Order: sequence, then C-alpha cells, then structure tokens
Amino acid sequence: MLVRFGYVAMSVQLENASPSRTMTMTTFSKLANREAGLRRLERIAEENLQNTLRLLKHNRYMDVQVYRMTSKLIPLATHEDLSDWDPYPALANALAEVGAFVREHGMRVSFHPDHFTVLSTPREEVFRKSVKDLDHHVRLFEAMSLDERATCNIHVGGSYGDKEAAGSRFVRQFRMLEPRIALRMTLENDDKTFTAAETLAISEEVGVPMVLDIHHHAVNPGNERAEELWPRILKTWDSSAWNVKQANLERNAHETEWLPPKLHVSSPKSLTDPRSHADHIDIIPLMNFLRDIAGSTPAIDVMIEAKRKDEALLQLMDDFRAMEAEGEPVRIIDGGSLEILG
Repeated sequence: MLVRFGYVAMSVQLENASPSRTMTMTTFSKLANREAGLRRLERIAEENLQNTLRLLKHNRYMDVQVYRMTSKLIPLATHEDLSDWDPYPALANALAEVGAFVREHGMRVSFHPDHFTVLSTPREEVFRKSVKDLDHHVRLFEAMSLDERATCNIHVGGSYGDKEAAGSRFVRQFRMLEPRIALRMTLENDDKTFTAAETLAISEEVGVPMVLDIHHHAVNPGNERAEELWPRILKTWDSSAWNVKQANLERNAHETEWLPPKLHVSSPKSLTDPRSHADHIDIIPLMNFLRDIAGSTPAIDVMIEAKRKDEALLQLMDDFRAMEAEGEPVRIIDGGSLEILG
C-alpha cells in the first residue's frame, strides 16, 4: 500500500512564509478610504498566495505531494459588509500561478473550512453564510484551474439537541448545493458529535467521499472499530457519481489510477486533554491502522494535523525509517511517502 503524507497550511521551517496574514473588520472599518482599504486587503492576499507558492516549492523539495491550504488566503473575503467586493480578478495571476505549480507536480491539495461552516444548522442565516463560504473555497480552486480532485472537507456539524434530525437536515441542505460545490465535498467524523459510523451513513446517503480521522474516532468512537468501517469508507471513494466525474479527468504519472482515500491523523496532547493535538505524531496507533487496511487499499493519503506541521511530518518519516531498519514491513520511498508491505 502506497502511503503519502501531507501537513496543514503552515511551515515551522520556513521563515516569514505565513499564508494566513489577515486584517480584522475592526481595523478595516477604521480606515479613512474604503477603496484604499480594499486594495490593501488584495495586497495582503497576494502576499499570502506568494507564500503559498513558497510552501508548495518547499513541499516539492521535501517530496511532499499532499497539502492543505489555509482558508485565510483572502482576508475578509466572505464578510457581509464587503459583499460588493470581488477580489478574484485582482488576484487572478497569483491564483493561476499556485494552480499551475500544483498541476505541474501532481500535488493533491484541499481546504478545510472552519467550524462556522455547517450544513446541519437549523438557522437559515447560518446555512446561507455556510454556502457562501463553500462557494468562496470552490471559486479559489476554479481560479487556480484545479479540477474536482481538489476538495473541501467539512464535518456534519452540531446536533442542536436532536442528532437524528440534524443529520437529516444536513442531507436535505447538502442537496441544495450547486453541483460545482457538491462534487468537491468530503465529510469527516468529529471528536464530539457525529461518530465515524454516523458520518459514514450520511456520506453514503449524499454520495460523497468520507475522510476518516482516527484521532477523532479514538475520542468519539461510537460502537464500531475503525477497521470494521473501512471497507464501507473505501467504497465512498469509488462511488458511481464520483467515478463518472473522475473518468473525465486527465491523469499524469504522479497520480494513482484513482483518487486515493484520505486519512487524518493526530495524537492527543495529554491524558487530561485528549482532544487537543500534540506537537508530533505517535507512530504506533497510525502504523497499527495502516497495517490493518493495507491488504484492501492500494494507496492512501494521510493528512498530519500536528502542531509542529512539516516538522512533525519529517519526524514521522524518521520514525518510519527506524521501523524499516528494525525489519518492520515498511519501505521508504522518498521524503514524504512510503509503502506498507505484506
């Protein structure tokens, strides 16, 4: 089984490379000239995109092909007080440059909109804002000329006192999304509300792939083991609707025959704070899970959600090298990928 590793948004190794510089609405409101303020927001966004390109080049140097981009590329992009502002034309060249690099090197990129983006909400205003936020993320991908292999990952959302009703509402409101948005969505289990089994059932119903988070599953397991759910999770990445779309996409030598399923991995910060993420990754639970699914899964991409970002990825690869040296069924391929043997 081929395993590729990626990390989230920021690098702790590159200096002055934040892709998430921002400006608060409070600060913007104090500016005397609104148009000058909008140009300032666009300059900040262009710098964020330039740093995103720096990070992608850094990843290329490290042989890392999986990366989650920050949702904060364009400050205040979806703020209601700036609804008449269209930042995308001013950033067209910078967005195109990022997308060209991703395509040239066969990278897999994604977004993970924040927890305010929820489709299970009973409030019309929150649903409207959530759709607007998803549309923004998809517009970024479209401006980068990235096809539907570039995805947006979300959680089901809150239960609002009735989890069954919230799940049904998610399904109903998901089906209201434009196809250009829905085709880019993936669903992830969370650490408090919707378990892996519950998220999987919803994912199957709406026909989108499920991203399994094994840390979330450990603290919010429900009644099923992750390994038992995996065959069904794997099928969500091979659904008919997904395959129809993928069949029309150009593939290159950097990619497997199909879009691999994605796994999220992190480790608990402490016994007293099990939901928070540690600086690095505990290799043992991850290796155990990868070993369990290797026979059924030709390839998988693993997103590392650790506080130390790319440093955590490099440390994890060193840990796998030590396993390989000890005779474990692991073969290191390069700086960001390996093979689970057997």
